[in-house]
Amino acid sequence: QVRLVESGGGSVQAGGSLKLSCVASYSTYCMAWLRQASAKAREGVAAIDGSGNAADVDSVKGRFTMSRDNAKNTLYLQMNNLETEDTAMYYCAAERAAAGGFCVRIFDEDNYTYWGRGTQVSVSS
Repeated sequence: QVRLVESGGGSVQAGGSLKLSCVASYSTYCMAWLRQASAKAREGVAAIDGSGNAADVDSVKGRFTMSRDNAKNTLYLQMNNLETEDTAMYYCAAERAAAGGFCVRIFDEDNYTYWGRGTQVSVSS
């Protein structure tokens, strides 16, 4: 069982920055940040594999940067130039690599077995 604990959320004005962290009880190959805004479905934001290969969705490209420190079992999400549309609960998720050693369906919430409780990000105009 992998335990994930997020931190770093808060309230900022549009254009501001926040850095989210997620500490894992032990290293897991495939990790991701997903978010859920009020009355909306949870959506993938960014994902990364154990080698540091990262991907993100179009809505956050150029603004969010995901990284991980394997020595610390910690995942990060640097969020710059935040927009009101970024307001959501942000969740850290993890999953073991699929057969062949790859991460698959990286933005699909159903792919992930392990979840944190989330950290709230609120962006005001």
